[in-house]
Amino acid sequence: MIEAELKARVRDPEHVLDALEKFAAGRPEVYQDTYYDDPERTLTAGDRELRIRTVHGAETISVMTYKGARVDEASGSKPEHETRVEDAAAAHALLRGLGYTPTIEFEKRCRNYDFERDGRQLLATLVRVPELDETFIEIETLVEADHQVAGALTAVREVLEGLGIGNDALTTELYTDAVAARRRDVR
Repeated sequence: MIEAELKARVRDPEHVLDALEKFAAGRPEVYQDTYYDDPERTLTAGDRELRIRTVHGAETISVMTYKGARVDEASGSKPEHETRVEDAAAAHALLRGLGYTPTIEFEKRCRNYDFERDGRQLLATLVRVPELDETFIEIETLVEADHQVAGALTAVREVLEGLGIGNDALTTELYTDAVAARRRDVR
């Protein structure tokens, strides 16, 4: 599957929150993310990601995610393969045993909204990363093939426009890069 996604900076979080609450009931969740790479950083060099995420919400679950290289440069949309893991500690140990090491760990405070628009399932996530002094919104939908990404992104853009978020607010900067830069600046 390909995660057709757009991410934007939110200038008026309260307005966006109010608008999203009209789409669906929001689900507050806290993500504990750990990203891995090999010692040569070949995943990062190839624009790929390997992550274990523990989600604390109504229940606590952990998932392992692999994201391939971008299939759409403008949005940063990537193929994504994800599976739930029963034992996060064992999954972390498994990756370390295979030679992967954590490259960065951080927390995301999210409010998620699942809704349907024109027959397409969408997920909107309002995001705060405590180390970053910004609020972001991610809107995504899953498609099966590269040629479906453009149409999916059109639907995502329409939702963003309906929330009052224009193209000038879009960003493809990864949270991993932003958090790493912030940590370097603090040193």
